Amino acid sequence: MSESSMSSPSMIQRQVIRQQVRHLRRAMTEDQQAQAAEQLAELALNYAPITHARNIALFLSVDGELNTRPLIARLWHLKKAVYLPVLHPFSPGHLLFLRYTPDTPLHINKLRIPEPPLDIRQLITLDQLDLMMVPLVAFDQHGQRLGMGGGFYDRTLQNWRQHGFLPVGLAHDCQQVDSLPVAEWDVPLPAVMTPSKLWQWE
Repeated sequence: MSESSMSSPSMIQRQVIRQQVRHLRRAMTEDQQAQAAEQLAELALNYAPITHARNIALFLSVDGELNTRPLIARLWHLKKAVYLPVLHPFSPGHLLFLRYTPDTPLHINKLRIPEPPLDIRQLITLDQLDLMMVPLVAFDQHGQRLGMGGGFYDRTLQNWRQHGFLPVGLAHDCQQVDSLPVAEWDVPLPAVMTPSKLWQWE
């Protein structure tokens, strides 16, 4: 599950899309980011799968990603249990998900992403999750997702139907592209939420 195994033109095209879209979202002003985050939170809280969910996996935003903190705060207010990804200590390329509360300390991992400390008591299995809100760099009109290239979420989402949780991508509107070059390990998303629209394919 490595992009180095792809044909060179497809790999180059994916990298070009990553660079272009990351530039677009990093170019957003603080006010634009704040407005997008509030719009996303409002849209998300009117989305039935979130309304009915108890255990929700999210992520903390970096690199110009849509700010999830306003949404997380509202989910806490609604007594939802929120979980964040943590790099697996023994299985490279895999993620664990740990409970995140207002009192949870955070540290910066080797990918420069904030994560909770590894505490087995705070761990949830994928089978116990109701919904997973997934970061992405770009998505297309068919629900294909392009991540950062590490494959962490591709591995996590590989058997999402069997695990029984719903994956939903979160992105700025500017992250939507017409078409993405698809790799064999890519997992299309059934839904992507942007500040202005809910995209659904299933």
